[in-house]
Amino acid sequence: MHAILASQKLSPNVTRLDVLAPRIAQIRKPGQFVIVRLAEAAERIPLTIADSDPSAGSIALVIQSVGKSTRELTALKTGDAIADVAGPLGHPTELIETGHALCVGGGVGTAVAHPIAQGVRARGARVTSIVGGRSREWVIFEEELRRFGDVIVCTDDGSYGRKGFVTDAARNVLAAGGVDVVYAVGPVPMMRAVANLTREFGVRTIVSLNPVMIDGTGMCGGCRVSIGGETRFACVDGPEFDGHQVNFEELMDRLSTYREFEQRAAACADEHCRLQKRSIGL
Repeated sequence: MHAILASQKLSPNVTRLDVLAPRIAQIRKPGQFVIVRLAEAAERIPLTIADSDPSAGSIALVIQSVGKSTRELTALKTGDAIADVAGPLGHPTELIETGHALCVGGGVGTAVAHPIAQGVRARGARVTSIVGGRSREWVIFEEELRRFGDVIVCTDDGSYGRKGFVTDAARNVLAAGGVDVVYAVGPVPMMRAVANLTREFGVRTIVSLNPVMIDGTGMCGGCRVSIGGETRFACVDGPEFDGHQVNFEELMDRLSTYREFEQRAAACADEHCRLQKRSIGL
């Protein structure tokens, strides 16, 4: 069992859990993730390691509450525990050691961009981060990212930072020149928009993909994605890939495969489908 050492609400539907996982905390690298299972019969959920504290033996997991399983995880309190935390999994981020990196994070993806910015700065390269949210209360990890370089905050409604999308701010930074690589993490439409933008400027772009993932070994095939016309598996070949090679349309289509099932599961958890619960003996 992996104890919850701390729980912190970062935005209306995003929670940070600091989880006891000493071995993972010692060896994890930026870009890697874990697969967690709350209990023996629970769903397996992939989560990027947003940070770690090797001295405390803890890792930070940032979870967006969007369905039944993630709601159960975000409801955990200090002293509760997660049954299984498997990892670290996936390839570490390819971090530059010189030059200028632009990290673009949208929503909960900002937490994934954090260890990347941390790793790039530790190697001596310059970091600029652009983070976005619907409004001020949805912006996360701003202060953490400021430890590593300049941060530009964007909100859809203009309630904080500059009004507009992260791509608007990214265009300005790219137009000024000097950016060697862009790391983009967030909703698929956002990553696609960033990749389309950086293609105009000829700047290498790395995105972190979030397909359906079950076993984390490449055996189930659920996380397959098309990269440059070839099939890759995000859990073992990624989760990060060249954004200019990703088939984003296929990825978005695959992400919608289980949407109806997820909605039914969430409705059952909210007791909105009592008839179905009785039919399966719940």
